[in-house]
Amino acid sequence: MDRPVTTLFMLMSVDGKISPGASDHLDVDKDFPTIAGVKEGLHQYYEIEKATDLWSLNSGRVQAKIGVNTAGMPDRTPVSFVVIDNKHLKQHGIRYLCALSKQFVLVTSNKKHPAFEIQDDHLHILYQNELSLRAALAKLKSEYHCERITIQTGGTLNGLFLREKLIDYLDIIVAPVLIGGKDTPTLIDGKSLLSESELSKLGVLKLQECVVLDNSYLRLRYKVIC
Repeated sequence: MDRPVTTLFMLMSVDGKISPGASDHLDVDKDFPTIAGVKEGLHQYYEIEKATDLWSLNSGRVQAKIGVNTAGMPDRTPVSFVVIDNKHLKQHGIRYLCALSKQFVLVTSNKKHPAFEIQDDHLHILYQNELSLRAALAKLKSEYHCERITIQTGGTLNGLFLREKLIDYLDIIVAPVLIGGKDTPTLIDGKSLLSESELSKLGVLKLQECVVLDNSYLRLRYKVIC
């Protein structure tokens, strides 16, 4: 394979929502710890997350939402981060990710991205005229020796990975909550299929493991078979 093996790892509600609502002010990391019946088992998600791949792919929007543009500088971790971003990361956020990462790779099609103004040995910029997830993954493997990577992006980018057949495995933690709302982000968003000719873009799965966790949480692990 000319790209890393990919695993989509996400926390979602029983109805597939990855956010408590349709506003960027709402976030599972901030809000789930306040909800009785949900907060009690939430630690299991974070414990499992610590055992995911040493390469992690995120979006600039998600990183901005969790506060990297204003957070204090972190300690360095053994994890290398890849972030796809055109407009959400500020200079402080980029410096934060450089401090956090073994290697930080920014994928962008914005020639004026503030990352171009930063000199840091941990920063690598992968510029594309137009976003190509497949090309980005191939370069991560060929130039940065990334063999496996965990995807933790928003529903829109997850949808692009799905449609381009770039998801190999799913590792889903299901929280015991129903959220609802047609505008609330889900595990897979983006453009809907409109015809039978597009059914080949579906992701067909084979269940590998179903684990009943404490406090009514579930862990579902699938292999994408086509």
